[in-house]
Amino acid sequence: MLKLNFKSYNFKIKIKDNKKFIFDIIRRKYILLTPEEWVRQHCLYHLIEEINIPASLIQVEKTISIGNTKGRFDIVAFNPDSSVYLIVECKAVNVEIDQNVFDQIARYSMNMNNSYLMVTNGISHYFCKIDHKLKRYLFLEQIPNYQEQKL
Repeated sequence: MLKLNFKSYNFKIKIKDNKKFIFDIIRRKYILLTPEEWVRQHCLYHLIEEINIPASLIQVEKTISIGNTKGRFDIVAFNPDSSVYLIVECKAVNVEIDQNVFDQIARYSMNMNNSYLMVTNGISHYFCKIDHKLKRYLFLEQIPNYQEQKL
């Protein structure tokens, strides 16, 4: 698979019926290794190992409903009180994250009351803090360390 703009991680990969599968540490099972899944798995390791979000607070391909807003997100990280901390949208490497794609995801995220948003295609990463009062997002260089935020 293609080298992504993340650290290198030790993934468990197996081949069955001439198809590659990757072990998902959150769902605890092997998942068909698609280009988007390759990005998602790198992102999961990044969140756990670099941002220090406990794996127990992360869900993959999660449907969330808040009021009239309902959506499926690639990765959702929660606070200990079950409120949404971070929403992550993963795209395959060949999907360009242009302004229209980003704005759509960011607007959708505004209704979810999450603190942070990440959008990535594995090469380009965008990190934002959501300002719900002013209804805008502020770009960051990285999502803050989760453990430091919770002190």
